[in-house]
Amino acid sequence: MASVAPEVEKKEEEEQVVNPWEVSAGKGGIDYDKLVDQFGCQRLDAPLIDRIARLTGRPPHRFLRRGLFFAHRDLNEILDIYEKGDKFYLYTGRGPSSEALHLGHLVPFMFTKYLQDAFKVPLVIQLTDDEKFLWKNLTVEESKRLARENAKDIIACGFDVERTFIFSDFNFVGGAFYENMVKVARCVTYNKVVGIFGFTPEDHIGKISFPPVQAVPSFPSSFPKHFSGNDQLRCLIPCAIDQDPYFRMTRDVAPRIGYQKPALIESRFFPALQGENTKMSASDPNSAIYVTDSTKYIKTKVNKYAFSGGQDSVELHRKLGANLEVDVSIKYLNFFLEDDDELERIKKAYKEGRMLTGEVKQLLVTVLSEMVERHKRARARVTEEMVDAFMAVRPLPNMFG
Repeated sequence: MASVAPEVEKKEEEEQVVNPWEVSAGKGGIDYDKLVDQFGCQRLDAPLIDRIARLTGRPPHRFLRRGLFFAHRDLNEILDIYEKGDKFYLYTGRGPSSEALHLGHLVPFMFTKYLQDAFKVPLVIQLTDDEKFLWKNLTVEESKRLARENAKDIIACGFDVERTFIFSDFNFVGGAFYENMVKVARCVTYNKVVGIFGFTPEDHIGKISFPPVQAVPSFPSSFPKHFSGNDQLRCLIPCAIDQDPYFRMTRDVAPRIGYQKPALIESRFFPALQGENTKMSASDPNSAIYVTDSTKYIKTKVNKYAFSGGQDSVELHRKLGANLEVDVSIKYLNFFLEDDDELERIKKAYKEGRMLTGEVKQLLVTVLSEMVERHKRARARVTEEMVDAFMAVRPLPNMFG
Protein backbone atom coordinates (compact mmCIF):
# COMPACT_ATOMS: atom_id res chain seq x y z
CA MET A 1 0.00 0.00 0.00
CA ALA A 2 1.43 3.39 -1.00
CA SER A 3 2.32 5.73 1.86
CA VAL A 4 0.73 9.16 2.15
CA ALA A 5 3.05 12.10 1.61
CA PRO A 6 3.66 13.95 4.93
CA GLU A 7 2.43 17.28 3.53
CA VAL A 8 -0.84 15.65 2.34
CA GLU A 9 -1.34 13.92 5.69
CA LYS A 10 -0.71 17.21 7.52
CA LYS A 11 -3.18 19.02 5.23
CA GLU A 12 -5.86 16.41 5.92
CA GLU A 13 -5.32 16.70 9.67
CA GLU A 14 -5.55 20.48 9.57
CA GLU A 15 -8.73 20.66 7.50
CA GLN A 16 -11.79 21.64 9.45
CA VAL A 17 -15.34 22.32 8.32
CA VAL A 18 -17.52 24.67 10.34
CA ASN A 19 -20.91 25.79 9.05
CA PRO A 20 -24.46 25.79 10.46
CA TRP A 21 -25.02 22.14 9.47
CA GLU A 22 -21.61 20.50 9.82
CA VAL A 23 -18.81 20.80 12.34
CA SER A 24 -15.77 18.56 11.84
CA ALA A 25 -12.13 18.89 12.84
CA GLY A 26 -8.84 17.05 12.66
CA LYS A 27 -7.20 15.09 15.46
CA GLY A 28 -6.43 18.22 17.47
CA GLY A 29 -10.05 19.38 17.68
CA ILE A 30 -11.34 22.72 16.44
CA ASP A 31 -8.64 25.35 15.84
CA TYR A 32 -10.46 28.42 17.15
CA ASP A 33 -7.65 30.83 16.26
CA LYS A 34 -7.84 29.64 12.68
CA LEU A 35 -11.63 29.98 12.77
CA VAL A 36 -11.47 33.57 14.02
CA ASP A 37 -9.06 34.45 11.20
CA GLN A 38 -11.14 32.58 8.60
CA PHE A 39 -14.44 34.19 9.65
CA GLY A 40 -12.97 37.63 10.30
CA CYS A 41 -14.45 38.12 13.78
CA GLN A 42 -12.62 39.51 16.82
CA ARG A 43 -11.36 37.87 19.99
CA LEU A 44 -13.27 38.69 23.15
CA ASP A 45 -10.50 40.09 25.37
CA ALA A 46 -10.21 40.86 29.09
CA PRO A 47 -10.80 44.65 28.78
CA LEU A 48 -14.11 44.01 26.98
CA ILE A 49 -15.20 41.49 29.64
CA ASP A 50 -14.22 43.95 32.39
CA ARG A 51 -16.27 46.62 30.65
CA ILE A 52 -19.34 44.35 30.62
CA ALA A 53 -18.92 43.82 34.37
CA ARG A 54 -18.56 47.56 35.00
CA LEU A 55 -21.58 48.53 32.89
CA THR A 56 -23.90 45.87 34.28
CA GLY A 57 -22.74 46.08 37.88
CA ARG A 58 -22.50 42.31 38.18
CA PRO A 59 -19.70 39.72 37.83
CA PRO A 60 -19.16 38.37 34.30
CA HIS A 61 -20.88 35.07 33.58
CA ARG A 62 -18.62 32.04 33.94
CA PHE A 63 -18.88 31.51 30.15
CA LEU A 64 -17.15 34.89 29.78
CA ARG A 65 -14.67 34.41 32.63
CA ARG A 66 -13.50 31.10 31.17
CA GLY A 67 -13.37 32.10 27.51
CA LEU A 68 -16.26 29.86 26.44
CA PHE A 69 -17.86 32.83 24.69
CA PHE A 70 -14.67 33.92 23.02
CA ALA A 71 -15.34 35.92 19.84
CA HIS A 72 -17.51 38.82 18.76
CA ARG A 73 -18.48 41.27 16.07
CA ASP A 74 -19.06 44.90 17.12
CA LEU A 75 -19.75 44.08 20.78
CA ASN A 76 -17.84 47.26 21.67
CA GLU A 77 -20.41 49.27 19.70
CA ILE A 78 -23.28 47.67 21.62
CA LEU A 79 -21.56 48.60 24.89
CA ASP A 80 -21.05 52.16 23.60
CA ILE A 81 -24.80 52.38 22.93
CA TYR A 82 -25.66 51.02 26.36
CA GLU A 83 -23.23 53.35 28.12
CA LYS A 84 -24.91 56.35 26.47
CA GLY A 85 -28.27 55.19 27.82
CA ASP A 86 -29.60 53.99 24.46
CA LYS A 87 -31.18 50.63 23.74
CA PHE A 88 -30.50 47.35 21.96
CA TYR A 89 -32.23 43.97 21.80
CA LEU A 90 -31.12 40.34 21.86
CA TYR A 91 -31.85 37.71 19.23
CA THR A 92 -31.07 34.01 19.43
CA GLY A 93 -32.72 30.83 18.18
CA ARG A 94 -33.17 27.09 18.12
CA GLY A 95 -33.69 24.61 15.31
CA PRO A 96 -36.23 22.15 16.78
CA SER A 97 -35.16 18.73 15.55
CA SER A 98 -35.45 16.67 18.76
CA GLU A 99 -38.01 16.10 21.49
CA ALA A 100 -35.71 17.33 24.26
CA LEU A 101 -32.65 19.57 24.42
CA HIS A 102 -29.21 18.34 25.40
CA LEU A 103 -26.82 20.38 27.53
CA GLY A 104 -25.08 21.83 24.47
CA HIS A 105 -28.42 23.27 23.33
CA LEU A 106 -28.88 24.92 26.74
CA VAL A 107 -25.58 26.84 26.63
CA PRO A 108 -26.69 29.76 24.39
CA PHE A 109 -29.96 30.10 26.31
CA MET A 110 -28.24 30.13 29.69
CA PHE A 111 -25.95 32.87 28.43
CA THR A 112 -28.76 34.82 26.77
CA LYS A 113 -30.71 34.80 30.04
CA TYR A 114 -27.65 36.29 31.76
CA LEU A 115 -27.46 39.02 29.11
CA GLN A 116 -31.19 39.78 29.38
CA ASP A 117 -30.98 40.03 33.18
CA ALA A 118 -27.72 42.01 33.17
CA PHE A 119 -28.70 44.58 30.53
CA LYS A 120 -32.50 44.48 31.08
CA VAL A 121 -33.26 44.38 27.36
CA PRO A 122 -35.89 42.73 25.15
CA LEU A 123 -35.26 39.42 23.42
CA VAL A 124 -36.61 37.59 20.37
CA ILE A 125 -36.13 33.82 20.06
CA GLN A 126 -36.62 32.24 16.64
CA LEU A 127 -37.70 28.60 16.35
CA THR A 128 -36.64 27.58 12.85
CA ASP A 129 -39.15 24.76 12.39
CA ASP A 130 -39.11 25.50 8.65
CA GLU A 131 -35.36 24.92 8.51
CA LYS A 132 -35.72 21.53 10.18
CA PHE A 133 -38.44 20.58 7.72
CA LEU A 134 -36.07 21.48 4.87
CA TRP A 135 -33.00 19.71 6.29
CA LYS A 136 -34.43 16.79 8.25
CA ASN A 137 -36.88 14.03 7.42
CA LEU A 138 -39.70 15.71 9.36
CA THR A 139 -43.23 16.68 8.39
CA VAL A 140 -44.43 20.26 8.79
CA GLU A 141 -46.71 19.13 11.63
CA GLU A 142 -43.91 17.33 13.48
CA SER A 143 -41.55 20.30 13.07
CA LYS A 144 -44.18 22.62 14.54
CA ARG A 145 -44.87 20.24 17.43
CA LEU A 146 -41.16 19.96 18.27
CA ALA A 147 -40.87 23.76 18.14
CA ARG A 148 -43.52 24.11 20.82
CA GLU A 149 -41.97 21.37 22.97
CA ASN A 150 -38.54 23.00 22.67
CA ALA A 151 -40.11 26.35 23.60
CA LYS A 152 -41.04 24.82 26.97
CA ASP A 153 -37.40 23.91 27.65
CA ILE A 154 -36.32 27.41 26.61
CA ILE A 155 -38.91 29.05 28.88
CA ALA A 156 -37.68 26.82 31.73
CA CYS A 157 -34.34 28.65 31.53
CA GLY A 158 -36.07 31.55 33.29
CA PHE A 159 -36.61 34.27 30.68
CA ASP A 160 -38.67 37.34 31.50
CA VAL A 161 -42.02 36.92 29.70
CA GLU A 162 -42.55 40.70 29.64
CA ARG A 163 -39.35 41.20 27.62
CA THR A 164 -39.30 37.99 25.53
CA PHE A 165 -41.00 37.01 22.27
CA ILE A 166 -40.65 33.40 21.08
CA PHE A 167 -41.86 32.66 17.57
CA SER A 168 -42.11 29.73 15.19
CA ASP A 169 -41.25 30.54 11.57
CA PHE A 170 -44.16 28.47 10.27
CA ASN A 171 -46.58 30.49 12.39
CA PHE A 172 -45.03 33.97 12.17
CA VAL A 173 -43.37 34.59 8.79
CA GLY A 174 -45.34 37.10 6.72
CA GLY A 175 -46.00 40.84 6.60
CA ALA A 176 -43.04 43.05 7.53
CA PHE A 177 -40.91 39.97 8.33
CA TYR A 178 -41.40 38.62 4.81
CA GLU A 179 -40.80 42.07 3.28
CA ASN A 180 -37.36 42.11 4.91
CA MET A 181 -36.71 38.54 3.75
CA VAL A 182 -37.19 39.44 0.09
CA LYS A 183 -35.10 42.61 0.51
CA VAL A 184 -32.24 40.45 1.79
CA ALA A 185 -32.82 37.78 -0.86
CA ARG A 186 -32.53 40.34 -3.68
CA CYS A 187 -29.10 41.43 -2.38
CA VAL A 188 -27.54 37.94 -2.25
CA THR A 189 -26.54 36.21 -5.49
CA TYR A 190 -26.57 32.46 -5.97
CA ASN A 191 -22.76 32.44 -6.20
CA LYS A 192 -22.53 34.39 -2.95
CA VAL A 193 -24.80 32.04 -1.01
CA VAL A 194 -22.91 29.02 -2.37
CA GLY A 195 -19.63 30.62 -1.30
CA ILE A 196 -20.88 31.33 2.22
CA PHE A 197 -22.80 28.12 2.94
CA GLY A 198 -21.28 25.57 0.57
CA PHE A 199 -24.53 24.59 -1.12
CA THR A 200 -24.20 22.13 -4.02
CA PRO A 201 -26.24 21.60 -7.22
CA GLU A 202 -27.87 18.63 -5.48
CA ASP A 203 -29.35 20.82 -2.71
CA HIS A 204 -32.99 21.71 -3.22
CA ILE A 205 -33.95 25.36 -3.59
CA GLY A 206 -35.62 25.41 -0.18
CA LYS A 207 -32.19 25.25 1.45
CA ILE A 208 -30.78 27.96 -0.80
CA SER A 209 -33.71 30.28 -0.05
CA PHE A 210 -33.60 29.78 3.73
CA PRO A 211 -30.73 32.11 4.89
CA PRO A 212 -32.84 35.33 4.68
CA VAL A 213 -35.29 33.76 7.15
CA GLN A 214 -32.58 33.55 9.81
CA ALA A 215 -31.14 36.93 8.83
CA VAL A 216 -34.10 39.24 9.29
CA PRO A 217 -34.80 38.86 13.03
CA SER A 218 -31.62 40.99 13.23
CA PHE A 219 -33.72 43.94 12.01
CA PRO A 220 -36.28 45.45 14.43
CA SER A 221 -38.56 46.42 11.52
CA SER A 222 -39.28 42.67 11.15
CA PHE A 223 -41.26 43.03 14.40
CA PRO A 224 -43.38 46.18 13.88
CA LYS A 225 -45.75 45.34 16.75
CA HIS A 226 -42.89 44.62 19.14
CA PHE A 227 -40.49 47.45 18.30
CA SER A 228 -42.82 50.10 16.91
CA GLY A 229 -40.92 53.23 15.87
CA ASN A 230 -37.50 51.67 16.64
CA ASP A 231 -36.35 50.62 13.16
CA GLN A 232 -32.70 51.48 13.93
CA LEU A 233 -32.53 49.59 17.24
CA ARG A 234 -29.26 47.63 17.36
CA CYS A 235 -29.31 43.86 17.75
CA LEU A 236 -26.88 41.59 19.65
CA ILE A 237 -26.89 37.88 18.77
CA PRO A 238 -25.50 35.30 21.23
CA CYS A 239 -24.78 32.06 19.32
CA ALA A 240 -22.25 29.32 18.68
CA ILE A 241 -19.64 30.28 16.11
CA ASP A 242 -21.02 27.81 13.52
CA GLN A 243 -23.92 30.25 13.01
CA ASP A 244 -21.54 33.04 11.97
CA PRO A 245 -22.02 32.50 8.18
CA TYR A 246 -25.68 33.55 8.44
CA PHE A 247 -24.74 36.81 10.06
CA ARG A 248 -21.72 37.57 7.88
CA MET A 249 -24.25 37.56 5.06
CA THR A 250 -26.67 39.66 7.13
CA ARG A 251 -24.02 42.23 8.05
CA ASP A 252 -23.00 42.55 4.41
CA VAL A 253 -26.60 43.17 3.31
CA ALA A 254 -27.84 45.37 6.19
CA PRO A 255 -26.40 48.76 5.09
CA ARG A 256 -27.60 48.16 1.51
CA ILE A 257 -31.22 47.97 2.67
CA GLY A 258 -30.97 50.77 5.23
CA TYR A 259 -30.51 48.79 8.46
CA GLN A 260 -27.91 48.54 11.22
CA LYS A 261 -25.54 45.58 11.20
CA PRO A 262 -26.24 43.06 13.96
CA ALA A 263 -23.49 42.51 16.53
CA LEU A 264 -22.55 39.00 17.67
CA ILE A 265 -21.06 37.30 20.72
CA GLU A 266 -19.99 33.76 19.84
CA SER A 267 -19.22 30.60 21.79
CA ARG A 268 -17.00 27.60 21.44
CA PHE A 269 -18.64 24.25 20.74
CA PHE A 270 -19.86 22.07 23.55
CA PRO A 271 -18.10 18.71 23.16
CA ALA A 272 -19.70 15.30 22.82
CA LEU A 273 -19.08 12.90 25.69
CA GLN A 274 -16.67 10.97 23.46
CA GLY A 275 -14.48 14.08 22.96
CA GLU A 276 -14.09 17.14 20.77
CA ASN A 277 -13.40 15.13 17.64
CA THR A 278 -16.87 13.57 17.68
CA LYS A 279 -20.23 15.26 17.30
CA MET A 280 -23.25 15.10 19.58
CA SER A 281 -25.98 13.38 17.61
CA ALA A 282 -29.66 12.75 18.24
CA SER A 283 -29.14 9.34 16.63
CA ASP A 284 -26.63 8.47 19.38
CA PRO A 285 -28.19 9.27 22.78
CA ASN A 286 -24.91 8.30 24.46
CA SER A 287 -23.08 11.22 22.83
CA ALA A 288 -24.80 13.81 25.04
CA ILE A 289 -26.58 14.45 28.33
CA TYR A 290 -30.24 15.39 27.78
CA VAL A 291 -32.41 17.50 30.07
CA THR A 292 -34.74 14.49 30.36
CA ASP A 293 -32.02 12.06 31.56
CA SER A 294 -32.35 10.51 35.01
CA THR A 295 -29.56 10.80 37.56
CA LYS A 296 -28.86 7.09 37.08
CA TYR A 297 -28.61 7.51 33.29
CA ILE A 298 -26.36 10.57 33.66
CA LYS A 299 -24.05 8.55 35.92
CA THR A 300 -23.96 5.67 33.43
CA LYS A 301 -23.23 7.97 30.48
CA VAL A 302 -20.48 9.90 32.27
CA ASN A 303 -18.77 6.81 33.67
CA LYS A 304 -18.99 4.79 30.46
CA TYR A 305 -18.63 7.37 27.68
CA ALA A 306 -16.96 10.57 28.94
CA PHE A 307 -13.52 10.57 27.32
CA SER A 308 -10.80 10.57 29.97
CA GLY A 309 -7.46 12.33 30.01
CA GLY A 310 -6.30 10.08 32.84
CA GLN A 311 -3.60 7.43 32.54
CA ASP A 312 -4.13 3.71 31.90
CA SER A 313 -3.28 2.62 35.44
CA VAL A 314 -3.54 4.18 38.90
CA GLU A 315 0.24 3.93 39.34
CA LEU A 316 0.91 5.71 36.06
CA HIS A 317 -1.76 8.31 36.79
CA ARG A 318 -0.28 9.10 40.21
CA LYS A 319 3.07 9.58 38.50
CA LEU A 320 2.10 11.47 35.33
CA GLY A 321 -1.28 13.02 36.11
CA ALA A 322 -4.12 13.71 33.66
CA ASN A 323 -4.14 15.48 30.32
CA LEU A 324 -6.73 18.21 30.95
CA GLU A 325 -6.77 19.28 27.31
CA VAL A 326 -8.67 16.18 26.22
CA ASP A 327 -10.57 15.24 29.38
CA VAL A 328 -14.33 15.68 28.79
CA SER A 329 -15.27 15.73 32.48
CA ILE A 330 -13.01 18.74 33.00
CA LYS A 331 -14.47 20.42 29.90
CA TYR A 332 -18.03 19.91 31.20
CA LEU A 333 -17.09 21.21 34.66
CA ASN A 334 -15.58 24.22 32.92
CA PHE A 335 -19.02 24.95 31.48
CA PHE A 336 -21.21 24.17 34.48
CA LEU A 337 -19.32 24.34 37.80
CA GLU A 338 -19.89 27.89 39.04
CA ASP A 339 -17.15 28.09 41.70
CA ASP A 340 -13.87 29.19 40.06
CA ASP A 341 -11.73 28.25 43.06
CA GLU A 342 -13.24 24.78 43.27
CA LEU A 343 -12.71 24.25 39.54
CA GLU A 344 -9.05 25.25 39.82
CA ARG A 345 -8.58 22.96 42.83
CA ILE A 346 -10.00 20.00 40.88
CA LYS A 347 -7.95 20.74 37.77
CA LYS A 348 -4.71 21.09 39.75
CA ALA A 349 -5.23 17.89 41.74
CA TYR A 350 -6.24 15.91 38.63
CA LYS A 351 -3.34 17.23 36.57
CA GLU A 352 -0.88 16.33 39.34
CA GLY A 353 -2.33 12.82 39.73
CA ARG A 354 -3.75 13.41 43.21
CA MET A 355 -7.30 12.94 41.89
CA LEU A 356 -8.33 9.96 39.80
CA THR A 357 -10.65 9.97 36.77
CA GLY A 358 -13.39 8.22 38.75
CA GLU A 359 -13.36 10.96 41.40
CA VAL A 360 -13.61 13.72 38.79
CA LYS A 361 -16.43 11.90 37.02
CA GLN A 362 -18.32 11.54 40.30
CA LEU A 363 -18.07 15.30 40.88
CA LEU A 364 -19.34 15.91 37.36
CA VAL A 365 -22.28 13.54 37.86
CA THR A 366 -23.28 15.55 40.96
CA VAL A 367 -23.06 18.90 39.13
CA LEU A 368 -24.96 17.68 36.05
CA SER A 369 -27.63 15.80 38.01
CA GLU A 370 -28.42 18.84 40.14
CA MET A 371 -28.60 21.07 37.07
CA VAL A 372 -30.82 18.66 35.11
CA GLU A 373 -33.14 18.15 38.10
CA ARG A 374 -33.52 21.93 38.49
CA HIS A 375 -34.35 22.18 34.81
CA LYS A 376 -36.90 19.35 35.03
CA ARG A 377 -38.66 21.10 37.92
CA ALA A 378 -38.77 24.38 36.00
CA ARG A 379 -39.94 22.61 32.83
CA ALA A 380 -42.75 20.89 34.73
CA ARG A 381 -44.08 24.31 35.74
CA VAL A 382 -44.33 25.52 32.11
CA THR A 383 -47.96 25.37 31.00
CA GLU A 384 -49.46 25.65 27.53
CA GLU A 385 -50.80 29.05 28.60
CA MET A 386 -47.25 30.19 29.44
CA VAL A 387 -46.07 29.13 25.97
CA ASP A 388 -48.95 31.13 24.47
CA ALA A 389 -47.94 34.17 26.56
CA PHE A 390 -44.32 34.05 25.31
CA MET A 391 -45.54 33.64 21.71
CA ALA A 392 -48.16 36.42 21.91
CA VAL A 393 -47.58 39.27 19.44
CA ARG A 394 -47.41 42.43 21.56
CA PRO A 395 -45.12 45.41 22.25
CA LEU A 396 -41.90 44.54 24.10
CA PRO A 397 -40.66 47.05 26.68
CA ASN A 398 -37.26 48.30 25.59
CA MET A 399 -36.48 50.91 28.22
CA PHE A 400 -33.92 50.05 30.87
CA GLY A 401 -35.08 49.50 34.41
